Order: sequence, then C-alpha cells, then structure tokens
Amino acid sequence: MPATERELAEDAQWKIIQKNTFTRWANEHLKTVNKHIGDLDTDLSDGLRLLALVEVLSGNKFAKFNKRPNFRTQKLENVTMTLKYLEVEEGIRIVNIDSSDIVDSKLKLILGLIWTLILHYSISMPMWEDEEGHPDTGNKDKTPKQRLLDWIQSKVPDRPITNFTSDWKDGKVVGALVDALAPGLCPDWEDWNPKDGVKNAKEAMDAAQQWLDVPQLIKPEEMCNPKVDDLSMMTYLSQFPNAKLKPGAPLRPKTNPARVRAYGPGIEPTGNSVGAPARFTVETFSAGRGELEITVLNPKGGKETIEITFNNDRNLTYSCVTYVPKKTGIHTVTVSYGGKPIKNSPFKVEVSVAVDASKVTAKGPGIEPTG
Repeated sequence: MPATERELAEDAQWKIIQKNTFTRWANEHLKTVNKHIGDLDTDLSDGLRLLALVEVLSGNKFAKFNKRPNFRTQKLENVTMTLKYLEVEEGIRIVNIDSSDIVDSKLKLILGLIWTLILHYSISMPMWEDEEGHPDTGNKDKTPKQRLLDWIQSKVPDRPITNFTSDWKDGKVVGALVDALAPGLCPDWEDWNPKDGVKNAKEAMDAAQQWLDVPQLIKPEEMCNPKVDDLSMMTYLSQFPNAKLKPGAPLRPKTNPARVRAYGPGIEPTGNSVGAPARFTVETFSAGRGELEITVLNPKGGKETIEITFNNDRNLTYSCVTYVPKKTGIHTVTVSYGGKPIKNSPFKVEVSVAVDASKVTAKGPGIEPTG
C-alpha cells in the first residue's frame, strides 16, 4: 500500500474531505497567479507552489529562489526559505513541521501547514463587519473557532449553533446563514425537510457561490457527511463574514401559502354536476416561489384527473384548473403551495346529477303564443 493510502486509511473520510477542502482553498488563491495544485501530497514538494501561495496570501514577493529545483537540496532550500519567511516576517508559529516533511510528501504535516495558513490568513487576521468583540476591539480571549461560531450565531440567533459538524448536516443552518446575509436568497429554509440535507445544502451553497461570491471549498455532500471535521467546515464558513451580494440577485419573499388565492365555480360548495367540466383559478402572485399541488378526490376516495395551465402573467395565475366529476356526492379539492395547504383548503364540493334539458318541459298560459 502506498504511503499516501496508509496515511488516509485511518478515519479516511474526514481526512479525504479535509484534503479536498484545503486543496480548493489553496487553488482559490493560486488562480490569481495562474497556478494550480492537482495533488496536495506531491505538488508542494519542490516549494514553488507553496512559495507562490505565500506570496499571494502575504502580498509580498520573494526575490530569490530556485526556479527550476531539480535536486532535493534545491527543493529543501525553497521550502525552508518559505517557512522561515512565515515565522520571521509574518509572525506565524510553525510547529513540528520541517522542510523535509513537505519535500517528502508527508500528507499529515502538509495538511497541518495548510491549516496554519488558513487559520492565520482567513480566520484570525481578517476584520469582519458587524462583529462584536473583535480581538482588535479588546476581546482577545476568543479562539478563532469561537470567534467564527459567535459571528455565525449573531446572524442566525433563532437557530442554536454549538458546533461545525452535526448542527450543519441537515443543510438548514447554511440556508439560514445565506438568507440572513441576503434576505430573500433562501427564504424557505425553515420549510426544508431535514432529511434532505444534501439537497438543502446544495441549494444554499449554490446561491452563495453565485450571488455572494462564496466558492464551494467544501461540497454539499461533504458538509452533510457525519465524518466531516471542524477544520474543513471552518475553512468554508470563514468566507461568509466578508461576503457581498452581487447586483441582480433573485431575491424573493418567503413562500407563504396563506397568500395564495383560489376562486371559481370548481371549488364552490354547490353548482357542479357530473360530466360537466369544473374550473377554478389559483393566484400565487404574493406568495413567493413554491410548487403548486392540487388533488381532487371523489366520494369513494378515487383521484380525478386534473388539467392545470400556468398563465405566466403578472399575477402568476394557474387557470383552466379543470376536472370532470364522474360521480355524485361530496368531492374534496385540496390545494397546497410549497407543501402546505392554502387558506380554506381542502374545499368540499357537492356534485349533483347532470341536468338533461331535453327532459324538461314548460307549460302554462305565460308561454302560450296567444291568449
């Protein structure tokens, strides 16, 4: 078994997630200088990509280094110079990591080094807007983890958050966070099914990436994985404090089934008959985005066939909601929006025997031609 596989064998899932996350974080910074890490195990071994990453993070350029490090000694020189710069110039404490560990592709220690960079440049150092108790304002006792946790909790005060792992697995907290930063971007997060964690997380994270410019350093399925670790989650979530909403974002009101209107003869208590099309209209203009569901049950519980036409008009109406009753008696019409019944639903509709006009006769002097 190769060395890399042996290192990943124990607790493989969280280590793989962490490796993926840290690689994406590094590449987000390296893309500004047209560089890329394909394999975190080996791509830092000559020191060139590590050096480039530190240049981007620190904003400083290295004047001299081995640009074509073909020999081990040259690789060691590049890595040693970079680590020394981090310690001396940036004040970052590098613990138990030697340049030979990076050159020899020791993944565990490489992950430790990348986390040290993330902790310093993405979590500890940046100033965050609307932050209470920032270290620079006098509160220096918070750990970086607690600082980030407190900031998130301040944005979603109604949703208790105590960790970066199990509290996030249903995808609802990241939805709440996205909607707190951009009200209307994920307005329905409270109604999400907690069993659909990956689906929920994907909706929120896709919106954050597209409209808040928050790259998916961790993937939805990784966030919801029970083996996800704090460090990977903190790496992703540390991007949110300085996220800015882009122009043109599709902000929308929270889905509110109470604002859906249904009207028309097809849901009136009386007036419908067997064999005659029963029609009604559903208006969703002020109810936010949601899925319209309509069912019609006959007196024996069987489903009637329904035809629905969306008009795509300013009131977002669904007209020609039509069903043709085949039995007499009470029919139950249920109208739901966003998974919840609208006002007055279900509607009880009495269906009577069809009227046959040919069997109706009229008599009397009032309709006689004369007299």
